[in-house]
Amino acid sequence: MKKIISVLFIPALLSSCGIYNSYKQPEVQTDGLFRDTAVAEDTTSLGNVHWREIFTDPKLQALIEKGLQNNTDLQTARLRVEEAEAALLTARLSFLPSLALNPQGSLSSFDGAKATKTYTIPVAASWEIDIFGKLRNAKEQSKAAYEQSKVYQQAVQTQLVASIANIYYTLLMLDRQLEISTQTAAHWRENVVTMQAMKRAGMTTEDAVAQTEANCYTVEASVLTLKRQINETENTLSVLLAEMPHAIERGQLEDWQHPEALTVGVPLQLLSNRPDVRSAELTLQQAFYTTNAARSAFYPSLVLSGSAGWTNSAGGYIVNPGKWLLSAVGSLTQPLFAKGTNIARLKIAKAQQEEALLGFQQSLLNAGSEVNNALVQCQTARGRIELDEKAITSLETAVSSTELKMKHGSTTYLEVLTAQETLLQAQLTWVADQFDEIQGVINLYQALGGGREQESINTASHE
Repeated sequence: MKKIISVLFIPALLSSCGIYNSYKQPEVQTDGLFRDTAVAEDTTSLGNVHWREIFTDPKLQALIEKGLQNNTDLQTARLRVEEAEAALLTARLSFLPSLALNPQGSLSSFDGAKATKTYTIPVAASWEIDIFGKLRNAKEQSKAAYEQSKVYQQAVQTQLVASIANIYYTLLMLDRQLEISTQTAAHWRENVVTMQAMKRAGMTTEDAVAQTEANCYTVEASVLTLKRQINETENTLSVLLAEMPHAIERGQLEDWQHPEALTVGVPLQLLSNRPDVRSAELTLQQAFYTTNAARSAFYPSLVLSGSAGWTNSAGGYIVNPGKWLLSAVGSLTQPLFAKGTNIARLKIAKAQQEEALLGFQQSLLNAGSEVNNALVQCQTARGRIELDEKAITSLETAVSSTELKMKHGSTTYLEVLTAQETLLQAQLTWVADQFDEIQGVINLYQALGGGREQESINTASHE
């Protein structure tokens, strides 16, 4: 009994050696991570909002649901979670004794004598007593790896939602640009007819007609380019949905409803919201327990083993019927000399732990930068849209005025052409800025770690 009590108290006596230390999150500096562009007075964050509240277009919601169900990358991520869960189960079962059944039998005869039959049916058991934390550190490593696989799944899900939304609104942008370009091409085709009539009437020159036709062909060529881009973008989205290339049913760019407030919460939330930051910390956690395991390699391992079984052979005597056969062995293995291998492994583990810490700190800095960039993108895009709308209104007036003057011969076609080209570019820029705002919201949602609410994995405790 005294021996058993001593074994039970050994871990407590050795806790000061650092082998049994549990991982603690390192202190990180988050003040000023979002710069002065973001006002973060409370914990409200766009990353905590369900994607359905951000992407309200029913057609887009249907595409996202389909992607979450069918996307092959996401399915692969789910399988990785299952693999990590199985590895964690293996690490937990290592605390239990292992049992093995090893039946044996023999048939022997000496100098033509009657054959002798012997048999042994033992059940062997082996149990490693985790005095110095070897098994526990392995379990904690597996647990961190399991959590990391769940974080990876979240990252894939968030990226998938953002990618589908980005491609969807890219299609809406291209549709709107195609509509503008088609209308412009039709208008310029009418100008060609008008210029040809004016030439026949002697009111303009051949050069002006040729210039009009050339500009009309240029716009018609851009229409064909936009159609090709739409086809390619639809194919890209089909691949994300794990479907054959096909036309995508969609709405209009004007149906976009942006969030009223671009809330980013407090920087500290990135530690739990951002999958890449969480993954970097879990890498640090695994490195911490790897260092613990490297330390435990300097200490002995205690293994208890034994067997119990039935046999009809006991030494030199033949016993029939059989009798019970029992044995028990305890072994203590202490490493003495391993050519410095354990020392080298500990040095490597410590260096890798420092590397993981730096990676964790850098991932947080990157996250803060991405949040700030996305927020500025949204804010500046909204400002540009307002200016674009004013510019388009002025340019429409300028085009109408120059066309009227040209018909009365008080201006040249060059002024009309310049006004029309400027209006077309302003309209296309307005569409691009609308898409830029939408893309900024999507980037901000992703940068804040949105996507946890659609996790399909089991979030129950795996302590």
